[in-house]
Amino acid sequence: MLALTLMVCAAFAGLGYRLVDLQVLRHDELAKLAQDNTQREIRQAPRRGDILDARGNLLATSVPVKTVCADPSLIGNQQALVAQALAPLLQMPEGEIYPKLFPRVSKNEKGETVTNNLHYARLKKNVSEETWQKIQLAMSRMSFGVDETKLAKTNRQFFNNLRQSAVFAEPDQMRVYPNGSLAAQVIGFPGVEEFKLDGRPISQISGHGGVELSLNSSLSGVAGWRVTATDSKQRELVALRDEDVQPRDGLNVVLTIDAAIQHILESELADAMKEHDPVSITGIVTRPRTGEILAMASLPDFDPNNPGAAPPEALRNRVISDVMEPGSTFKTIVVSGALNEHVVSLNDVIFCENGLFYYGGIPLQDAEHDHFGNLTVEQILEKSSNIGASKIGIKLQAPKLYDYMTRFGLGAQTGIPLPDESSAQNFVRPPDKWGKYSLAQIPMGQGVAVTRLQMVMAVGAIANGGVLMRPMLVKRLQDRDGKVVQQYEPQTVRRVISDETAKEMVKALKTVVSDEGTAPLARMANYVVAGKTGTAQKVVNGTYSKDKFVITFIGFFPANDPQICISIVMDAPKEGGHAFGGALCGPVFKDVADRCASYLNIPPDSPATLMASGGAHSTPTQLQ
Repeated sequence: MLALTLMVCAAFAGLGYRLVDLQVLRHDELAKLAQDNTQREIRQAPRRGDILDARGNLLATSVPVKTVCADPSLIGNQQALVAQALAPLLQMPEGEIYPKLFPRVSKNEKGETVTNNLHYARLKKNVSEETWQKIQLAMSRMSFGVDETKLAKTNRQFFNNLRQSAVFAEPDQMRVYPNGSLAAQVIGFPGVEEFKLDGRPISQISGHGGVELSLNSSLSGVAGWRVTATDSKQRELVALRDEDVQPRDGLNVVLTIDAAIQHILESELADAMKEHDPVSITGIVTRPRTGEILAMASLPDFDPNNPGAAPPEALRNRVISDVMEPGSTFKTIVVSGALNEHVVSLNDVIFCENGLFYYGGIPLQDAEHDHFGNLTVEQILEKSSNIGASKIGIKLQAPKLYDYMTRFGLGAQTGIPLPDESSAQNFVRPPDKWGKYSLAQIPMGQGVAVTRLQMVMAVGAIANGGVLMRPMLVKRLQDRDGKVVQQYEPQTVRRVISDETAKEMVKALKTVVSDEGTAPLARMANYVVAGKTGTAQKVVNGTYSKDKFVITFIGFFPANDPQICISIVMDAPKEGGHAFGGALCGPVFKDVADRCASYLNIPPDSPATLMASGGAHSTPTQLQ
């Protein structure tokens, strides 16, 4: 009896110690383990918003897909058969699937070997609904080479669980760009952010580049979540659901970009790329009165459905990120400032030194074949005389010249809602940091650098009666039902020059596309065009190259009532030293402008207006 009593007491003492160990000493550890086994927090991902053009056409959207996963604990030793069944459907090698079907082994805090109890292994993302249905059918028909009717109930249940639950899918979404490379640098492309929730890897789409990045928070929405309990087979016990917060889908972004005009621009740039083989070519189409960007393109480009296939330089939006010397397009800034300050008038005559002018001991030259004597200020723009522009800049003086550079928006970010915009601030320096010859060189467009967007907005300010507008890319944000959440309106930056000065500049810029001007090939049959050419030497190894140029034409029409402003820029075309903005970029401008005018139904100028502009139908005689 004594021995029996001692044995019972010892048993109860051991049981008591075990209870104290479980309930007190290891309470926190085991409580968390129990919670992990029965309670789950399920993330409910929001749908990423669409990106639409100004007419409601889809530029980017999200489509529902599946992420196919496996529960290794339900597969037993049948990994080879499951991998063989899934490989052709997932279009993955069996050898890649096979190791994922085993329970993962890890060490706990005590150094003990434990197997993965999360019942989760991701096999493949972005699987279509159709493919997932095929996977389900293949798993349900899987044969294991045994007569299951002769197996014990437990073994039969194992095979049923393997067919029904071992491979499962989670809802996901995939970013799709229906128009391929159209407006690729403006739209951007998707990336994936990975994090863990409840021990499971969770991924969500994030934006990389373009609007996808700059408006990522608006497009992303807000995730929902559900805190619930599950049984031993990981089935939800709805009665024990603690929280259920529905996700809020991302907003749709409606751009000012018009897909049809974007296509017109890109197709014409592509033709010019084939013909002239430049390093790159860019184009912008804007509305001068509102600052709306109707199209923006940079070639080479990429397909945002497969951005990894493109070289890194193709992902860059050169229109806003790259800086360049503007060449003779900068003369619009100099002459505008001088006219506005009444330093000169269009009819003032300036001696252009017969093509060679010394300033501070250094020679300044016009183009090789240009040896101009006396030119009016208007003719200086028409002929694009470097010496004439330099003399006007000298008359205007450095402080005023710099003032107008900054008033026109050069050297400052435009505020367009896109990432990676350069301000070019380091290249638009105040006069106290100018060199000895800067006052003569800058009016020619040398020794100063701008972005392509800054320059087209500056010319657009002249077309807009002297008022600089902020570039407008986003029209509104709206929910999935089309309800407007945020409406954006055109924004005026400042008045740069008077309306009278702007009219004088338009009058002078019309002559650029005349027979005597530098861009007769930019002339349109039914509209009066005003614009300016530019040919800038590229800096190579610290010196100006003699055979590599950046050439430009920026123009707007109808000149007396500007509706559209277009910039075309080629970087180092194959023509080299024989390349001029009017000869190469002018025809691209004309082709883009003709197609845009037809698409937008812009009323043509009257025959009297065309004749008054200098004869729009005369034959071009000078290419420069």
